[in-house]
Amino acid sequence: MNRRWVCLATLGPIGVAALVYIVVVRGFIEADADHGLAWPMLGVLPLFVFGMWLLTVSSSRTALFIALAATAMLVGSAYETFMQRNLGLMTEPWFPLVNLIGLTADATATAAFLVVFATFPDGRLESRWQRIAVAVLWTPLLVGPLTLITTPHVVMSQYIGISGDAIPNPYAVPWLEWAAPAVQFLIAQPWPAVILGLVLLASRALFGEPEVRARTRVMAITVGASVLAFGLWTFVPGFWGIEVLVYAALIAMPIAAIHGIFRYGAFDIAPGDRGRNVARSSNLLITVIYAIAVAMPAILLAGRLRVVPAILITTLLAVCLLPVRTWMQRAIHRAVFGDRDRQLMMLSELGTELERAGEPRELLSRLAEAVRDGLGASWVQIRLASTDGALAASPVGVAGIVSGDPILSADLVRGDETLGRIEVGPRYRGEYSDAERMLLHTVAGQAAASVANVRLTAQLAEQLDELTASRERLVAAQDDERRRLERDLHDGIQQNVVAQIAALRLARNRLERGELTAAELAALQDQTRETLTDLRELAQGIHPPVLTDNGLVAAIESGAARYPIPLAVTADAAVRAERYPDDIETTAYYVLREALANTAKHANASHAAVGLARSNGHLRISITDDGCGIGEASPMSATTGGLANIRDRVAALRGTVSVSAAEPSGTTVLVDLPVDRDVPVEREAAGRLG
Repeated sequence: MNRRWVCLATLGPIGVAALVYIVVVRGFIEADADHGLAWPMLGVLPLFVFGMWLLTVSSSRTALFIALAATAMLVGSAYETFMQRNLGLMTEPWFPLVNLIGLTADATATAAFLVVFATFPDGRLESRWQRIAVAVLWTPLLVGPLTLITTPHVVMSQYIGISGDAIPNPYAVPWLEWAAPAVQFLIAQPWPAVILGLVLLASRALFGEPEVRARTRVMAITVGASVLAFGLWTFVPGFWGIEVLVYAALIAMPIAAIHGIFRYGAFDIAPGDRGRNVARSSNLLITVIYAIAVAMPAILLAGRLRVVPAILITTLLAVCLLPVRTWMQRAIHRAVFGDRDRQLMMLSELGTELERAGEPRELLSRLAEAVRDGLGASWVQIRLASTDGALAASPVGVAGIVSGDPILSADLVRGDETLGRIEVGPRYRGEYSDAERMLLHTVAGQAAASVANVRLTAQLAEQLDELTASRERLVAAQDDERRRLERDLHDGIQQNVVAQIAALRLARNRLERGELTAAELAALQDQTRETLTDLRELAQGIHPPVLTDNGLVAAIESGAARYPIPLAVTADAAVRAERYPDDIETTAYYVLREALANTAKHANASHAAVGLARSNGHLRISITDDGCGIGEASPMSATTGGLANIRDRVAALRGTVSVSAAEPSGTTVLVDLPVDRDVPVEREAAGRLG
């Protein structure tokens, strides 16, 4: 059987039996004004209830010591009650043996509480001298056997109020009587152990490591207040205000222990169980404190109040303190689990807030504000992820002043894609509960769809803008091409035709006069042949016949000989044999012409290469050179230069273009054109450009 359940099954019945005995004897059998129920009912009972509860949730030694100390206090009170009502037992020769019960009970309570305080919150110490000091704290347990064998008279518990100096101790060993004074001052009086325990606790709370100081600070303050209250009670007896202070200090000890559970995992309670256990222990302790507060006037003022006033005061306190009890339970519940009402409101309003947002930055700002308000966080920031899944360095949505590292985070996940991450700073008060962590993940899941939709809308808007700009550039390119054709026709072929018409008129006049020679007719024939050549070159610039007749590879190879630097064209037999749609071939041809023209003009290359391949329904073209590479000032890198024209042509067919550095030097342009699917209506415009 588990050790803690054995302890619970042992200590629980002993403590309950002692408490029942005290209440029955003092409250019913010998009820009087000086019933003495205040100490066991108001001082010990909260500690006992808390100790028994601890045994149900923790198997740590510290929890066992609290339960042991509270049980020993009840046993000691029961022994005092028994002896005060049975004084005749003191004359019996075996009484010194019975007296060991009271001495051991008081010593056990003192030593166990000192060890709990000195080793709070988890029973582990930081240095060797502290561990030795804790071992010394158990020395009060020797009071019973040592006084029995060294002191010739019976040493009674100081809380009974009866001196044992006149009661002989037949069990004393004469040759050990010399040690009686030392036993009396070092062990029978527990002050040395108490001082040592307080010094140990103070050293950890004031001079320990920062983490140790934080973990022990609240308990050290509580113990210090208790010592002060007991000191006043000792030197100013009979004052009911100080007595109330003593009981309040005793009640504060389990409260400090609950704080240790919640913040630092006292009594080795796992992080996942802290919130639930704190809520349960707090509710239990609040119920006990409420009952004690209601009964306190009747217990403390029993000798001064009649029955009816006592009943009226008790009833009035029960009614007045009920809202306080409810408020305390709600406050602790909010501290442990968060403000559920506010969190539910945040979830209900989050959808509306997200619907109002029109663009990603506004949406993420609203989301950050909602998370910050719902969790009570000092700051919240949201970072979006790029296409490769890496989080952006700068956040898009921010609420509060960001400082330090985030305490919580939750990814915005849509399907298998991570859209971003919500990062949350520390709370204004306390730590985040498990429920608040779950709430953050719930909010992240709810917001991911909205973030994905708004981001998609923004991407579509951006693509639409780019498509509009691309169409405008295509139209502008068509206009420029028409003007170029017009200029070439006007400045070149048209002038040649005008000159030929004038020459023909002159030839006719000379023919009428019989002066025309064969050489003049031959010159006119040569001029006409040159005009025909110019027309053919102009037509080839618009759409080369070899492209129509023999295909893309042949058209590229036909111009390779005229290229100003060596140009290698690589294509497998399947690519050479296949004919592609006119718009694909035309776009690929002019993309190659423009890329090669830019290479010849700007790259300072000594060699260039073109590769064509067919794979998975795509025609892939690579143009590589060994030149100086592409830079920001290159026409290929400008949005209105050669690369922009290439991108516009390829985008019209839903293709892609990428530019990268070649190894060891130069530039590589990769063009990917889909050839096995429908493409948009820009095909015709892309095919006509040249």
